[in-house]
Amino acid sequence: MTEQLLELLTTYGLPALFGAMVLAAAGLPFPSSLTLIAMGSFVAQGELSFWPVVLSGAAGAVLGDQIGYAFGRFGGRPLLTTVTKRIGGADKVAQAETYSRKWAGWGIFFSRWLIGPLGPWINVTSGLTEYPWRWFILLDVAGELLWLLIYVSLGRQFSDQVQTVASLLGNLTWVVLGLLVTGFLGWKLFGKRKAEVPSEGTV
Repeated sequence: MTEQLLELLTTYGLPALFGAMVLAAAGLPFPSSLTLIAMGSFVAQGELSFWPVVLSGAAGAVLGDQIGYAFGRFGGRPLLTTVTKRIGGADKVAQAETYSRKWAGWGIFFSRWLIGPLGPWINVTSGLTEYPWRWFILLDVAGELLWLLIYVSLGRQFSDQVQTVASLLGNLTWVVLGLLVTGFLGWKLFGKRKAEVPSEGTV
C-alpha cells in the first residue's frame, strides 16, 4: 500500500474506505484487499470499530458493482465494444460473459470474495446478459459482506503483518482461479472424449 493511500485511510477513515471500494468494484485498479486488511489493523488498534468498517466497505463495494451492472445492461454491447476498443479488455469480457452464462448466480457470489479479479467483468456481463437485478443485488450483498467479514477479520487478527497477509491472499486468489479454470477445461475435455467413445454394440 502506498503511503498516500495509508494516509488517506488514516485521515478520512470510513468515507475514504467507502470511496475506495466504489472505485475498485467499478473496475479501477485499486488494492482493495490490502485496504481491507489495513482497515482491520486499524480496528485492532482501536482507531475504528469493526461493524462500521464492514458495513461501510460493503456499501461502497455494492454501489460500485451496481455501476458495472448498469453499464452492461443500459449501456449495451455497442458502448461496451467502443470502450474495449479504446482501453482493451475485449477478451476478458468474452471470458466473463461465458462464465456468467454458465454459472449465473454462483459466478456473481464467488466473484465477490473468492475470485475477486473477475468481479468487475462479471458485473458488466451480468447486465449484458440481463441477469435479474433482484437476484444480482441479493447475491452481490451476500458476497460483499462475506468478503468484508473475512478480510477485515484477518487484518484485525494479524494487524502487525498486513502486507504479508495481503500478499498470501492475493496469491491464493489466483491459485483458486487457476484451479477452477483447469477443472473446467478438464471437465470439458473429459466430456468430449467420453462422447467420442463408441458405446457397446456400436459397429
